[in-house]
Amino acid sequence: MADYIYLLESRLTPAQREALKRIRDVARAHGLTVFLVGGAIRDLTSGVAIRDIDVAVQGNALKLKKDLEKAGGKVVGTNETFQSLHLSFPGGVRAEVSSTLSITYPKPGKPVARTAGILDDLRSRDFTANAMAVSLNEGSYGLLMDPLNGIADIENRELRLVSNYGFIEDPSRLIRAARLGHRLGWILEERTQQRYETGKAENYIDAMGSWERSYELEEIFHEEDPLRIARRLESEGWLKLLFSHWTPAKANESELERLRDVVGQLIVSGIFPDPSAAFFPLLTAKLGKDTAALKHAFARPGFVEEIESLEARTKALAAQFGSKENAAPSAAWKLLYSADPQAVLSLVFGSKSGAVKQKFEQFFSEWPQARNRIPYTLMQEMRITPDLPVYNELVEKLFFALMDRQLETPEALRAYLEPYSPPAPPPPPNLRRRPAKRESRAPKKAPKAAPTAPAEGAHVAASAAPAKAAKAAPEKAAAKAPAAPAKKTATPAKAAPAKAAPKKPAPKPAAKAPAKKAPAKKAAVKPVKKAPAKKAFVKKPAPKPKSKPKAAAKKPAAKKAPPKKKSAKPAKKSRR
Repeated sequence: MADYIYLLESRLTPAQREALKRIRDVARAHGLTVFLVGGAIRDLTSGVAIRDIDVAVQGNALKLKKDLEKAGGKVVGTNETFQSLHLSFPGGVRAEVSSTLSITYPKPGKPVARTAGILDDLRSRDFTANAMAVSLNEGSYGLLMDPLNGIADIENRELRLVSNYGFIEDPSRLIRAARLGHRLGWILEERTQQRYETGKAENYIDAMGSWERSYELEEIFHEEDPLRIARRLESEGWLKLLFSHWTPAKANESELERLRDVVGQLIVSGIFPDPSAAFFPLLTAKLGKDTAALKHAFARPGFVEEIESLEARTKALAAQFGSKENAAPSAAWKLLYSADPQAVLSLVFGSKSGAVKQKFEQFFSEWPQARNRIPYTLMQEMRITPDLPVYNELVEKLFFALMDRQLETPEALRAYLEPYSPPAPPPPPNLRRRPAKRESRAPKKAPKAAPTAPAEGAHVAASAAPAKAAKAAPEKAAAKAPAAPAKKTATPAKAAPAKAAPKKPAPKPAAKAPAKKAPAKKAAVKPVKKAPAKKAFVKKPAPKPKSKPKAAAKKPAAKKAPPKKKSAKPAKKSRR
C-alpha cells in the first residue's frame, strides 16, 4: 500500500501543499475533521499529475467561506445543494471544499443530500476510483479509507460504478466516464460499459440537471489537453448536449499545441500555471458572437473573471519585467517566481517584444546554469556543510550572485564565503602509546633471546639434546662398537650429568626448551650440562618403574662416566 504521508509531501506542488495546509487549519479552527478525497487521491495513487484539490469536512463547508477568504482563497463558485465551495489559491491552485453528505436520488437527476459521515459520503460517489479518502487529522494523518476497494480498480485501470443505478441517478456520469476514461487512458469495467451503452441508447442524459450540465462543460476547459477531450465527447455525442454552438473545429489547434509546450517548459522550471484561462481564447478562436453565451454557460462565475482579467494581469507583469528594477537576471528571476503563474504563462506565450523573448530564452536555458557553478567543494573545504542553519539561504545567495556574474574568480568566491565559514574544530587527542609502554614489553621477549648466552644456551640445548643425542650416539658408537653396546652407551649419555643435577635446578627453561628443536644440532657439540639432565631423569624414569621394569635397569648404568667422555670427544672432533 502506498505511503500517503510521503505522497502528500512529494507529489503535491509547493503551492498545493500550502493551500491544503490553509484549508486544514481553517477546518480545525472550526472543530471539523478534514479529508482529502476524490480525484486527488486517485491521481496520487495512480501517479498522474494532481490537477486540483478536493477536500471534504464533516460539517457545513459553506460556513468556512469567510475564513477561507481570509486565508488567501478566492471563492469562484458555490453549490448550495452539495454544500461545496470552489476556490482559487495563490500559485494557480484550484480547490473544492465540500461537506460529507449521503446523497440519494428519488428521481433521475434530482439529488437529495443529508449530512453524513465520511464513509457514507464515499459510498455516494460516482466511481470506485473516486470513492477514497485520506485523513488530514491529528492522530490519523495519512490514513487511507477505501470502503469500495478502489485501489484494485486503479491497478486495473478501470472505471467501475459505485451503484448499479449510477447512470440513471446522475446522467452527468455518462459524460464524466467518457472524459475521465479518455484523459487517464482507462477502460470501463465490463458491467459499467454495458450500463453506459444502455444509458446512451435509453437517453438517460435527458434527465441531467442544469448545474451538472454547466459543470461538465467548464471541466473541458480545465483539462490538460482540452481539444482532445472535446473531440472524444463529440464522437460520443455528448458535446452537442453541453453547448451545441461550440465544436473542436472552432479552435486554433496549432497555437494550442504551442501553448501546451510553454506550459511544459514552465513546469520543468518550477512554475505551475493553470492554463485554463489561457486555453479559452484559443479554443473559441472561431466561435464569434457565441463566445459570450459560452462564458455565461459556465458553472463558476470566478472562472469567467479569470478569463477576462488575464490580459490586464499580463500587461502589468510585462511592465514590471521590462523595468530597470528587474534588469538584473536575479531580479527578473525572483519576479517570475513570485508573480501570478497564469500571467507568466500568458506573457511567455503572447509577448511580441524582442527584449522580453530574449529574457525568457535566458530564463529557460542560461540562467539555470548558474546553479551548476556553485562551489560545493570549496564550501566543504571551508567547513560550510548542509548542517549549518544558514546553508540553504547561502546556496540561494550564491546562485543569484553567480547568475549576475559577480563571483567570477576563486579568490572572490573564497572572500564571499569566508564570513560563513565556522572556526576549525580542535585537533583530536593524541592516542598514540608512549615509548615507556614499549619498554615494558621487552622483558617478555628476553626468554627468546636467552639461548644466545653460553650458560643459558647450554641449558636449553641440553633439554632438547637428549632426544637427538640418543639417536646420534648410537650412530657414532656403531663405528667403534657392536650394535648392542651402542644402546647401552646411549643411556649413560642421558644419566651421566645426574650427579651434579641438584646444583642448578631450572624447571622453567626446561618447560619451554623442548619446543625449540632448531638449536639441537649445535647443542650436541657443546658439553652437556647437568640441569637439563636432571629434568630428563625426573620426568622419564619416574613413570617408567611403574609401567616398564626396564627403566630401573637403566639407573645403575647411568653411573658409568667413562662412556660419556668417549662420546663427548668425537663430538668435538666433528665440530672441527
